[in-house]
Amino acid sequence: MAGGLNGGCRCGAVRYRLAVERLPSSYACHCRDCQTWTGSAFSQQVVVAEDLLSLAGPVGLYELTSPSGRVSRQRVCGTCHTRIYNTNSARPGLAIIRAGTLDESDALDVVAHIWVKRKQRWISIPDNVPSWPETAPLAELTEALMQA
Repeated sequence: MAGGLNGGCRCGAVRYRLAVERLPSSYACHCRDCQTWTGSAFSQQVVVAEDLLSLAGPVGLYELTSPSGRVSRQRVCGTCHTRIYNTNSARPGLAIIRAGTLDESDALDVVAHIWVKRKQRWISIPDNVPSWPETAPLAELTEALMQA
């Protein structure tokens, strides 16, 4: 897939392209769900408009409804089950890309942290990086991502 930024799953069956001109900023989520889903201390994510994302390959869908009634739709590779991105009924039109699926993931900057009340004790967040004890208000997270 030419142009924009490219990414894909671990096995290569799913590839995607983001129609953006530069590498976006990312944030880290330290919530228990992200720790469980990644098998790690946090997940690193990039927010883009969903219409800037195009996928090719066998994409599966997993839906999870929260106690508040919000629906999170997880897109995974149908072969290796790598989580590619999700959408949420609370944030229509936005795609939350799993940053590690980007081909250039090693060039990303983490410019904000959410759910830091659940972060691992050994993780230090610099004082000048915005962080929130739980989820960040969308406007504040967007501002932190855009200022970077």
